[in-house]
Amino acid sequence: MSRIILAASAVSLLLLVVISAFTTNHVAPENSAAVHQPAVQDKADLRTLQARYKTLSKQLSHFMPNQPYILVDTARNRLYVKHQKQVVLDAIASTGSGTILDKPGEGNSQWIFDTPRGEFLVKSKLTNPTWIKPDWAFIEEGLAVPQNTNDRAEQGVLGEYALGFGKGYFIHGTLYTRLLGKNVTHGCIRLNDSDLKGVYKLARVGTPIMIF
Repeated sequence: MSRIILAASAVSLLLLVVISAFTTNHVAPENSAAVHQPAVQDKADLRTLQARYKTLSKQLSHFMPNQPYILVDTARNRLYVKHQKQVVLDAIASTGSGTILDKPGEGNSQWIFDTPRGEFLVKSKLTNPTWIKPDWAFIEEGLAVPQNTNDRAEQGVLGEYALGFGKGYFIHGTLYTRLLGKNVTHGCIRLNDSDLKGVYKLARVGTPIMIF
C-alpha cells in the first residue's frame, strides 16, 4: 500500500507539472515584454509531459491490489471499499474523538481515543459480536472495574458484524446512527447496518485497510 501512495504522489506531481507548463507558456503578466516560445514547441513539450503522465498512471495501476481494499478518511468520516480504481462502497462513518481519559492510580498514564492511522489488514470477521467492555468503559461511567470477564460482556451494541484489525480496534455497527459522520468513537470505526453488511461481504481476512 505504501507503493500505491508513492506512485500516486508521482502521478499527481507530474500532473501539476503538466498544468504549470501549459499555463506558464500561455499566460504572461500584463505589459510583459517577454518573448514567448513558439506554439509548436509548447505543444511538443505538452505532448511529452502528457505521455509521461500516461505512462506513470499505467504503472500506478499495477500497484493496485487485485482484491478489494478499504480506505478510511478520519477527517471526513468516510469509509470506502475500492477495487482497483472503482469505488464499490462509499459509507458515512464515525471515527475516534481524540479525547483523553486519565488512568486512575497510574500517574500520568492516559487513554487517548484516536483511530489509529496507517496500513492494516482485516484480522478477524465476526457475526453477532459481543463487546467485552474494557476498563475505560466502566471508568467513564463512574463504575468499579469488574474482575470477572462475564461481567464485562455486553450484547447487541456492535451490530451484526465486526471486522477486527488489531489491538482491540474494529469496524462495527452502532446504536447511535445519528452520530455517524462525527468523531465520537473511542478509536473503532462505526457504520450503519446496511454499510456494515456490505463491508463484511466484500472484505475477507487479509483485506488491506488504509486509514488516514
